[in-house]
Amino acid sequence: MLKSVCVFCGSRTGNDPDYANQATALGTALAENNWRLVYGAGDVGLMGTVARATQTAGGDTFGVIPAHLVAWEVGKVDLTRYIVTETMHERKKVMFMNCDAVVLLPGGAGSLDEIFEVLTWRQLGLHEKPVVVLNSNGYWDPFIQLLKHVVDQGFADASLLDYIIPVPDAAAATAALRDALS
Repeated sequence: MLKSVCVFCGSRTGNDPDYANQATALGTALAENNWRLVYGAGDVGLMGTVARATQTAGGDTFGVIPAHLVAWEVGKVDLTRYIVTETMHERKKVMFMNCDAVVLLPGGAGSLDEIFEVLTWRQLGLHEKPVVVLNSNGYWDPFIQLLKHVVDQGFADASLLDYIIPVPDAAAATAALRDALS
């Protein structure tokens, strides 16, 4: 049975070339491991990078984009499966319901919104899907520190920190996914 990995990432490439390099490596690894990419269906930024890498390596792609972002994020219509939703909330739901694991690449407010919703759902016992945080060159260090701060200040159980698997690069993310999806 085909496993699917939802990738949350930026609609920009960011300032560090390693972000795009890791997105390319991850997209290639998804295809090489016969895992379907589920993502936000954009053809810009890291979203486009991970999708093109998955496609180039012969992988299956499943993109979900809300109608109001089709032009802005340049909806990538040449995916294996391309779905247009009415709202951002519906986009997140469809992406999450069609995956077996989540990987967070560098991104902005949208990626933070997506990852916090997934962590909240996990905290509420709504899923047990693995969540891999690809911390390219320490990009997500402040996020990880924020989660620790939330726990230290008594607003979450220490188990919150167990809901993420921080890794330094795409190779480690691939290894973590292999362990989690086997």
